[in-house]
Amino acid sequence: MTLAPPNAQFRHLGIYVRDLDAMLAFYQRVLGLVVTDRGPTQAGGRIVFLSRSPDEHHQIVLVEGRTDAMGSGLINQMSFKLDTLADLRRFYEIIKAENIRVDRAMNHGNAWSIYCFDPEGNRLELYAKSAWYIAQPCAEPLDLDEPEEVILAQTEELVRGDPTFVPLDEWLRRQAKAVGATPYDAA
Repeated sequence: MTLAPPNAQFRHLGIYVRDLDAMLAFYQRVLGLVVTDRGPTQAGGRIVFLSRSPDEHHQIVLVEGRTDAMGSGLINQMSFKLDTLADLRRFYEIIKAENIRVDRAMNHGNAWSIYCFDPEGNRLELYAKSAWYIAQPCAEPLDLDEPEEVILAQTEELVRGDPTFVPLDEWLRRQAKAVGATPYDAA
């Protein structure tokens, strides 16, 4: 039996960079992107989330750590947004049925994600937004074999315990205001 995939919409790109500060300045200055979050990576580097969209937490992610040994492998991930947690769980079933190599499943508080690889080793992220916002990065393990109500309860406990927690609607209002101005608007 072939499972029909849920509607997955491309939403953001993560890039490994050599000089995070220079890349950040470029994307802010030239494209008018604003920093929505920043913090340490699990590997000890830095990560910065950028957006111009009032309803997308990030459209570009800059990840410190690109080396010459990586060659042209600068893409951190290609990310596809799903409508619901149920859709993400359906994709998880497809991934298992297709024997697709999984990197990890993560609870980000503001979203749930599965990271997996295409046949040539490019990392993909499939994710669904939650109803909450907390500062990123947040990367807690996620067990998609758990019932949806358990995942929702675990996520709500996670976000409500975080000092940066706000409901998603409130964060969206703040984000719309934050992305409304660019360096060129003042000129």
